[in-house]
Amino acid sequence: MSIRERIRTFIVDTFFVDEFGDDDSFLRKGLIDSTGMMELVAFVEQDFGIKLEDKELVPENLDSLTRVVAFVERKQQQRLPQAG
Repeated sequence: MSIRERIRTFIVDTFFVDEFGDDDSFLRKGLIDSTGMMELVAFVEQDFGIKLEDKELVPENLDSLTRVVAFVERKQQQRLPQAG
C-alpha cells in the first residue's frame, strides 16, 4: 500500500470522511479538527517511523493529503544514509 493510500485509509477510518480530494484543506473543509490533527501526527510518526519537530507542525506540511504525503516522503529521504 502506498503512502497516499495508507494516510487516506487512516483518515477515512478515523474521521469517518469518505469524500475528499487530495488537495482539500483538512481544516478549512472541516474534515479534521485540531485534536484530529494531533491524531494524524501520531499516526504519521508511528506508521512511517518519523519524528515531527514542533516547527514542522504547520499547515504547509499537514493540511491536505497531498501535503502530508509530500512531507512524509521528504522526511523519509532525510533518514536515508548519506553516501560517502
